[in-house]
Amino acid sequence: MAPDPNSASGSGTRDEAVVKVPAKDPKKKDEKKDEDLSEEDLALKQQLELYVERVQDSDPGLQKAALESMRQEIRTSTSSMTSVPKPLKFLRPHYGTLKAYYETMGVSDLKKYLADILSVLALTMSAEGERESLKFRLLGSESDIGSWGHEYVRNLAGEISQEYAKRQSEEASIDDLMELVQQIVAFHMKHNAEPEAVDLLMEVEDLDLLVEHVDSTNFRRTCLYLTSAARYLPGPDDILVLDIAYMIYLKFEEYPNALQIALFLDNLQYVKQIFTSCDDLLMKKQFCYIIARHGIEFELDDDMVVEDEDRYALQDIINNSKLSEGYLTLARDIEVMEPKSPEDIYKAHLLDGRASAGASVDSARQNLAATFVNAFVNAGFGQDKLMTVPADASSGGASGTWLFKNKEHGKASAAASLGMILLWDVDSGLAQIDKYFHSSDSHVIAGALLGVGIVNCNINNDCDPALALLGDYVNKEDPSVRIGAIMGLGIAYAGAQNDQIRYKLTAILNDAKAPLDVTAFTAISLGLIYVGSCNEEVAQAIIFALMDRSESELGEPLTRLLPLALGLLYLGKQESVEATAEVSKTFNEKIRKYCDMTLLSCAYAGTGNVLKVQNLLGHCAQHLEKSETHQGPAVLGIAMVAMAEELGLEMAIRSLEHLLQYGEQNIRRAVPLALGLLCISNPKVNVMDTLSRLSHDTDSEVAMAAVISLGLIGAGTNNARIAGMLRNLSSYYYKDANLLFCVRIAQGLVHLGKGLLTLNPFHSDRFLLSPVSLAGITTLLFACLDMKAIILGKYHYVLYFIVLAMQPRMLLTVDENLKPLSVPVRVGQAVDVVGQAGRPKTITGFQTHSTPVLLAAGDRAELATEKYIPLSPILEGFVILKENPEYKEDN
Repeated sequence: MAPDPNSASGSGTRDEAVVKVPAKDPKKKDEKKDEDLSEEDLALKQQLELYVERVQDSDPGLQKAALESMRQEIRTSTSSMTSVPKPLKFLRPHYGTLKAYYETMGVSDLKKYLADILSVLALTMSAEGERESLKFRLLGSESDIGSWGHEYVRNLAGEISQEYAKRQSEEASIDDLMELVQQIVAFHMKHNAEPEAVDLLMEVEDLDLLVEHVDSTNFRRTCLYLTSAARYLPGPDDILVLDIAYMIYLKFEEYPNALQIALFLDNLQYVKQIFTSCDDLLMKKQFCYIIARHGIEFELDDDMVVEDEDRYALQDIINNSKLSEGYLTLARDIEVMEPKSPEDIYKAHLLDGRASAGASVDSARQNLAATFVNAFVNAGFGQDKLMTVPADASSGGASGTWLFKNKEHGKASAAASLGMILLWDVDSGLAQIDKYFHSSDSHVIAGALLGVGIVNCNINNDCDPALALLGDYVNKEDPSVRIGAIMGLGIAYAGAQNDQIRYKLTAILNDAKAPLDVTAFTAISLGLIYVGSCNEEVAQAIIFALMDRSESELGEPLTRLLPLALGLLYLGKQESVEATAEVSKTFNEKIRKYCDMTLLSCAYAGTGNVLKVQNLLGHCAQHLEKSETHQGPAVLGIAMVAMAEELGLEMAIRSLEHLLQYGEQNIRRAVPLALGLLCISNPKVNVMDTLSRLSHDTDSEVAMAAVISLGLIGAGTNNARIAGMLRNLSSYYYKDANLLFCVRIAQGLVHLGKGLLTLNPFHSDRFLLSPVSLAGITTLLFACLDMKAIILGKYHYVLYFIVLAMQPRMLLTVDENLKPLSVPVRVGQAVDVVGQAGRPKTITGFQTHSTPVLLAAGDRAELATEKYIPLSPILEGFVILKENPEYKEDN
């Protein structure tokens, strides 16, 4: 604080007195104390003692003068942070006397004056829990509290929160406290202590006050603190805090930030309000990019965008129809358009002789693995070396030949892989897949149907090509064709909440004659289409389907996809799941607990709710018989809930280590998958080492899960260390077809999209969680809980659910006409700057590149030029730049 203008000029020297440790003998103490003091200090001490006597004088004039001088002394000595100011130190022995005298005074201005001084003295003097500083403050004059210094104000704030809690429990009036809170908040907001103001208002449950106290200089820091704190608050406080942040952002027209909060709260009313409040069409285009990345269904209407033409253009962005174009722009810029073959990924020439010798064994299984690797690596590039080779090549119709190098259900995955290669490019994708619809082989048709779904993944299209093509196949005779169509619909319309599809699919769930696998995939597709919607009708249909299962069917691994589908309806919706959870308690005991754990895990996914993590850990700690299956979802649940923020994530990794050491076998099999989810597309070294250790485990199920998870944590990173581990594993397991298959899948994942894609469901600086992405990953992980039956059996196409989470990990800057624009940006590790003073740097260890650029996990970008202004505060995905009118070229 600036020194008081009225202070004596010589106050600087006698300000600081280091607090001495009291000597043992009290008599010696006094003498010693006087000896230690310099002449100035001694003079000050005697001066103050004189004031104390005069305050008790009968003459009011003298009293007033003495109080004035005392006040002056105290106020001018607040310079040091580390030691008690001298006047306070010397007045300590007289605190009792002054307090006693205060009680005897009659009501007058002087009494209030003395109360002010006692309030300040109580800072260092009052006993713990007495709250005397606050008591005298309320009795004192109404003067400005800031003049006594920061430390005093902070102490008052602490006492207010205790007093508030006490009065609330006694239901006493709190009006006088609230007046004081107003003053303190105003003081904090003026002096860059926004977090302290927010904390005080949270304690007294009156955050609405904040909106009137923020101004254009401090609203950003205030809101940053609010949004960061929300993660650690219990419900419903977290929603309240975010609501306030939303209101503040709207007040200052920071619409993109407000939009992120609206999406976090999943509040579409707020999203509409942002569109209607904002007049800038360019800004609205940026909103559309943010919504498209988040992957929710959103229809613009006349209120939000007035002009028809503009509205179609904006809806196009929300529908993600430009995604393929942007992704290929990035690929060309980084020069990775050249298609890669599975051999380029395996790099078998780097290994010793024995691995390559084993390649001839079980060739259909190897070809199936190569199909997936090829699909993952060339995802979205539109060309590869197996499926899209022109038919007139010397091999004589190569795409046909590769397709028929797969057996039966392998052909389904092979045909569907074409959809993955042409990902997001709907027009050319449908044209190329079309030829498979004329095949006589039902597996090929099934694959083609699934491929259509994959091409349309995360893309909406006004003419609904996926529904038109797949709708008729849902009720065909052949179960594999039905599954292809149903799964295709689930992937194409994930999150779309399309009623037309609901009628089609619920009819299958209600059909008692439908085979179990068809029912299971129908449920999952409904879960994906209605993810996080809490839709009653769908929930009921799934519940009835579960109740209709016979005793023998309940033991089947596929049946366990039904509770997962139910969970997906409530993904991240917390309490909304309770009614359904009650119903699940009436299920057959074979599946009851499994259902319970799955619902709990899904409902609290991405919330970071500590109590739920403890609950799930409790279930994992029980040592049960082998046949118990519910602990798998509980382990995955820990990861799903704790992935929300960094701190919980680190703690969950440690807890999972314990489960590995002490848990039963069925828990150990799920732990690698949970680790894979926690660090998805973010290869942390400690997790990598754990998984590497587990990939050599004696239990083959644990080893397989660990291998797949190595692929997940390295997904789309091209991480050389993981790639090396997997190469070594491929030679280590060259005789074990199942494990080798898993190694190949993992190798494909690590090189996902040649390193341009990510599977991380979090985006916008790890603030928003895309429900569709998380649903896709979760479905795959639940299927991996029983590898042998599902992924290594005939349902390997479950691996394609991962496409729901695939997103380019790019920053692509575009100009006002949405054409790519190359500008220099700095990319570095993001730094947490919440509540720090001044304007700290938000990234560290940066390098400067020109856009488009790739962003790794934990990276953040900022523009390295003043020439443009980005319309989004977070540089990720598509960002529109507008020219800075104040920019002048340096000549």
